[in-house]
Amino acid sequence: MTRSRRDKPKHHRLSFPAKFISFEGIDGCGKSTLMDQLANWLTTAGIPFLRTREPGGTNIGEKIRQILLDPACSEMSSRAEVLLYSASRAQLTDQVIVSAMKKGSWVLTDRFVDATFAYQGFGRGFDLDRLRIIQEWTTKDLWPDRTVLLDCDIDTAMSRLGARDGTDRDRIEQEDRIFHQKVRNGYLALAQNEPERFLVLDASKPLEEVIAEFYERFWLVEVAR
Repeated sequence: MTRSRRDKPKHHRLSFPAKFISFEGIDGCGKSTLMDQLANWLTTAGIPFLRTREPGGTNIGEKIRQILLDPACSEMSSRAEVLLYSASRAQLTDQVIVSAMKKGSWVLTDRFVDATFAYQGFGRGFDLDRLRIIQEWTTKDLWPDRTVLLDCDIDTAMSRLGARDGTDRDRIEQEDRIFHQKVRNGYLALAQNEPERFLVLDASKPLEEVIAEFYERFWLVEVAR
């Protein structure tokens, strides 16, 4: 079962002078492009920031990433997958994210805890309450201040993945359409459950429109106000 017993999760977020922003969505939704845009805005505004990704972001995390995404590791059990993603996240939290935020730097991350809920919870079928307990311990109760969810249909995402020059699909990207649809539905359910944290953008629109909406709904609200 993937349904949580709690209607709305209560996060005990740590307090830092900077903001922690995560970008989420199915593979091919365009997270990296929007992160590039926010990084440019922060640079222009003179706001210090650090950019990272999951799995990865540290020497240990990058080695875990190689294992997790390697198509040759097709025999990996789903429980092992959960724990490996969590191990990478724990190292990233301890080594990079917390120290950066204590110094006043924003942190932008390509995926965080919601990826586990969407992919391993809704996609693989693990109980969300159990996953939440693991993630609360993994991150020491650190949760993003805002989560930008780029939502698009499976056909659009798959066509973008297929258009990548010289890049083979990784182990997760090679999952079937049904799996990716479950993940997308999971992300939308998570966003509906926490509308105050999630900002959902229609990533199937032209890039210029997505950036313009992101500027209006995020930058003008979180920074330029």
